[in-house]
Amino acid sequence: MTDFNRQVIDEFRANGGKVGGRFEGAPLLLLHHRGAKSGTEYVNPLMYQDLGGGSLAIFASKGGAPTNPDWFHNLRANPNTKIEVDTETVDVVARVASDEDRDRIWEAQKRAYPNFAEYEQSAGARKIPVVVLDRT
Repeated sequence: MTDFNRQVIDEFRANGGKVGGRFEGAPLLLLHHRGAKSGTEYVNPLMYQDLGGGSLAIFASKGGAPTNPDWFHNLRANPNTKIEVDTETVDVVARVASDEDRDRIWEAQKRAYPNFAEYEQSAGARKIPVVVLDRT
């Protein structure tokens, strides 16, 4: 885990799910996931979009890198996991959004947070996956 992620996680947990800096005011969760091969548990802070009905969307943008983040591969191998939102820990199951749902969710995310449009440009040919987390 990077020092940056560790600092964000510590601040998130110390402040009831709120952080400052570049994530101030943004909806943020902590995603727990298990390594697809190692089985090691990891935690990543990620922005999310509330889809209603207990479902949230997260975005495998990796800052516009040409490859998907490790957590995306891990969730595909181990979709039953948990997240921390505000002060609550919630069990969820992850699924990759269908193309139609992905486009609708992704467009809303870009409108709300234009940096996601920048990630899309930087990612080149890679279509950034949208992952839906459904409460179990």
